[in-house]
Amino acid sequence: MARLSAPPREAAGPTAPAARSAWAELREAPALYVRNRPPVLLIPLVFVLFVGCWEWAVRALGVPSYLVPAPSIVAGALVRGVRSGLYLAHFWVTLSEALLGFLIAGAAGIILGAIIAQFRVVEQTFYPYLVALQTLPKIAIAPLIIVWFGFGISSKIIVAATVAFFPVLVNVIVGLKTIDPAKLDLMRSLRASRWQTFRLVTFPNALPFVFAGLDIAIVFSVLGAIVGEFVGAQRGLGNLILQFNFSLDIAGVFAVLILLSVMGVALHLVMQAVQKHVIFWAEPDEIIGA
Repeated sequence: MARLSAPPREAAGPTAPAARSAWAELREAPALYVRNRPPVLLIPLVFVLFVGCWEWAVRALGVPSYLVPAPSIVAGALVRGVRSGLYLAHFWVTLSEALLGFLIAGAAGIILGAIIAQFRVVEQTFYPYLVALQTLPKIAIAPLIIVWFGFGISSKIIVAATVAFFPVLVNVIVGLKTIDPAKLDLMRSLRASRWQTFRLVTFPNALPFVFAGLDIAIVFSVLGAIVGEFVGAQRGLGNLILQFNFSLDIAGVFAVLILLSVMGVALHLVMQAVQKHVIFWAEPDEIIGA
């Protein structure tokens, strides 16, 4: 098959201005930087207003700390837990469960989605069963997984993988089916094999959809790990929430929820960075956000 090559790019002129980084723009003109990017100021402002109103409402209304603790009390519980190492020990357990479950779900979703999208007989045979499994609430089958695989980390990984699997699968199938027919006609005219067409055209075209599914799945994997820990576990942030709830340490519960939020946001940002690095050739409006 003849090799496809992109047309040579024209050399940039000597007077072409170099793109400035956001950090350089912030240092040179902070007012202009904030004016061009309102969320930079609005996001922390909304957070400060929310926390301030929360603190004022709790103290003004005299709400007991075992019902809704003030943010200052939650911050104190968070600092004490981090310094003692209690939160971090459980944090790494939940993070490892979520990441391993995400890796299993991502690999299985991509492989199975590619097979279903490429072979119509496989799609017509197995897709109805996958839809039926998708309709089952994953939280409902978590106790069965705990019974089958025990209270160790393996059952939490399987629950996390089960929850994160379907977003990847569906996005892979949609992405592989959403392709310009002209590109396929070109590959047929070049007598490309099915594998060459998949490797050079179909799969690269589906990458924005694939990463959209992975972005959702990496957050869902944290949810799955927590659900598994709720059902039965000896370690993990989910188990820690149950312990604090039984002892009416609501400030500790809020502190653990903050750690879970940090974990989810961090994983989302990492996936966004990987997406921009892998599909650097895509235009910004072609990158699908979760």
